[in-house]
Amino acid sequence: MDFGLVLQTDPPASRVISLMKRAERNGFTHGWTFDSAVLWQEPFVVYSQILANTTTLKVGPMVTNPGTRTWEVTASTFATLNDMYGNRTVCGIGRGDSAMRVAGRKPNTLARLGEAIEVIRDLAEGREAEVDGQRMRLPWVRDGKLPVWMAAYGPKALALTGRKADGFILQLADPFLTEWMVKAVRNAAAEAGRDPDSVTICVAAPAYVGDDLAHAREQCRWFGGMVGNHVADLVSRYGDHSGMVPEALTEYIKGREGYDYSHHGRAGNPSTDFVPDEIVDRFCLLGPPEAHIEKLRALRDLGVDQFAVYDMHDAQETTIDAYGAEIIPALGD
Repeated sequence: MDFGLVLQTDPPASRVISLMKRAERNGFTHGWTFDSAVLWQEPFVVYSQILANTTTLKVGPMVTNPGTRTWEVTASTFATLNDMYGNRTVCGIGRGDSAMRVAGRKPNTLARLGEAIEVIRDLAEGREAEVDGQRMRLPWVRDGKLPVWMAAYGPKALALTGRKADGFILQLADPFLTEWMVKAVRNAAAEAGRDPDSVTICVAAPAYVGDDLAHAREQCRWFGGMVGNHVADLVSRYGDHSGMVPEALTEYIKGREGYDYSHHGRAGNPSTDFVPDEIVDRFCLLGPPEAHIEKLRALRDLGVDQFAVYDMHDAQETTIDAYGAEIIPALGD
């Protein structure tokens, strides 16, 4: 199992770079950041410095979207970083939650997202693609490689992931839901004539190492609110008892009354009072190292290839070091 570190690009960028360097020293293979231009600093600028200050760490957004940049700009940015640092990027992509809504736009449609996945990958790897009716190619790309991993929850998005994406990003660490969603992705891949095992599975969730469970829950409760935004979209589309989405995912948002993106992804988010302790425990990894190892082994047995640690809380260095000292050695390949 690989391990990634997920951060927001809050200033100063030097701290983000420092934490990513620390992660690489502790055995992490991937460095991810949020991508929301209004809320945080531009991640692709920061990636350049992360890559320059690490040796093997791969970087990418968790996640970008097809709406805030034109597709040829996104592809060219990835291809430039790869040309400079040796194919060390991954394009995490989704419909767009905070990045689009904070700018007053709706998240992208799945049809647009599916088209963007193919176009961005083709352009970044040097192939010709069509953007808004115009055929184009990046003529300077040589030996480019850009895996595109899609974030998804709902049945249509999971099916699209299986058909087109190189990897699947699931932003929660509940084994029951992980099993259900991984199966949906792999089934869709098989139906599309792809090798189901060729789709990389990445589970991303907050991890907090320590014995004070009550404190850890409060530091990570924001995550249930963030996931709740996507779940609310699913409920509006499919209904909360449609059978299309497990009630284990939709039930907890009944007390949700709204969401303030100015606190998005931050400990102490006041928009997450509706998130019960049970959801925090199910969606996140909390407790002593042994508890993390046990849950990660269960996820690995379900086919998870990477666990990406959301490290937005008051114990960032402690968590990175604990993973490096005890958890990654117990699970790393």
